[in-house]
Amino acid sequence: MMMLLTIIVTASLVFFNLQLEKNLLMQVERQTGELTKAIQIGVEEITGRSDKARLSKYLNDLNKKGIKEISIISTDSKEILASTNQQKVGAPVSHRKKELVIKAELGEHVSDDEKNYNVIVPIVADGQQYGYIHLIINKDDLSSIIKQNTMKRIFMTMLVFSIATLITLVFSRRYTLPIKQIVDASRRISAGDLNQHIPVHSNDEIGQLADSFNYMAEKLRESRNLEDKLHDAQHLAGLVQLTRDMAHEIRNPLNFINLSIDYINDKFVPPVKDDAKQFANLVVSIKHEIQRLNKFVNGYLDFSRPITFTLEPLRINSVLEDVISLIWAKAEAEGISIIRDYDDDIELRVDRDFLKTCILNIITNAFQAMSNTGKAGTLRISTLHAEEFMLSICDNGSGISEGNINKVFEPFFSTKQNHPGLGLPMTQRVMEEHGGRVEIESKEGEGTEVRLILPCPCKKLCPES
Repeated sequence: MMMLLTIIVTASLVFFNLQLEKNLLMQVERQTGELTKAIQIGVEEITGRSDKARLSKYLNDLNKKGIKEISIISTDSKEILASTNQQKVGAPVSHRKKELVIKAELGEHVSDDEKNYNVIVPIVADGQQYGYIHLIINKDDLSSIIKQNTMKRIFMTMLVFSIATLITLVFSRRYTLPIKQIVDASRRISAGDLNQHIPVHSNDEIGQLADSFNYMAEKLRESRNLEDKLHDAQHLAGLVQLTRDMAHEIRNPLNFINLSIDYINDKFVPPVKDDAKQFANLVVSIKHEIQRLNKFVNGYLDFSRPITFTLEPLRINSVLEDVISLIWAKAEAEGISIIRDYDDDIELRVDRDFLKTCILNIITNAFQAMSNTGKAGTLRISTLHAEEFMLSICDNGSGISEGNINKVFEPFFSTKQNHPGLGLPMTQRVMEEHGGRVEIESKEGEGTEVRLILPCPCKKLCPES
């Protein structure tokens, strides 16, 4: 920018100097010609070769062209013989002008004021001096040219510097505005607000700085999220350990109470038949509640316990048939049809017991959903494998409402009484530990489909004999 500014100013100064030089040369050339002509006529006047009328007319013309006054002085420098100023004709030469004549004789500069330029030329012809010609030349023309040129240079310089200042302000605002945004965003980040993003409008240093800032802010957000998750995990781990200890503390008294109830039932049966029957019903109710509470505690302990898998290659279709062999009797008793729709048998590396538990959890939920619909139940079990393995268990039961569909994987959530609500959370946890996931779709009144998805590659097998 400074280099461009210097070039522009230098070029403009050179241009105006050339113009000044050209105008001055033209003006000097014109005045030199006129001066030469005036001297020629003055010589002719002194030597008697011209008439006075011609001299007066020409002197009047010269006065309009910048020569302010021309006078012819006698040889002894005492009298003005002729002049464009008629009042000076015949007047004696002043002492000051005599000094100028002496300077002219000595070849010195004879100007005596700032506005006019004096030229005194001795007239010599045929070895005889006839007098002097005194010219007073107005310097206003030359001064005007120089003054105009100076004003042009000043104006051009101010114009160039004004434009440069304006451009500098525009560029400085362009570069300082993103920096100000970065500074403000940095202050907000230091105050704890990490949701800062600087828009990037260029690929220059400012753009790279904004990119670096955004990258830093993103990493800070990720770091804070990790810290929050770590804090939550530590807090949750503490709660889990606390509740596990509480569950153990609850289960031990439950065993004692259960044994005590059996002892009371054996030793303290009322002798009266009606009282004995009421006593027996009370004991059964107490033991039922103890078993329900014990089941809840055990379910929680199983869910909160770290899972250790025993992975082994399993034929999936064989695992499904093992599960169906456990539930077919119940299905037949409740009038539920089981439809098998298996893809080619494949081999997956999973934990047998946990996988069977997950499938049983889903089938048990399906049986319960189909038991209260009043229509014939249908349970479809299908498999499909491509890039992933998918086991689909679909029923035509009561379905799940939209309000509950997002809660089914929450621990201890259940719409059924006396149910711990840990089956689907445990299934989800087992699938995720195997690198898979659980998907569920349901429409209230029409049924539910649960999909267990495990990663492949899967080994395709020949049918079992």
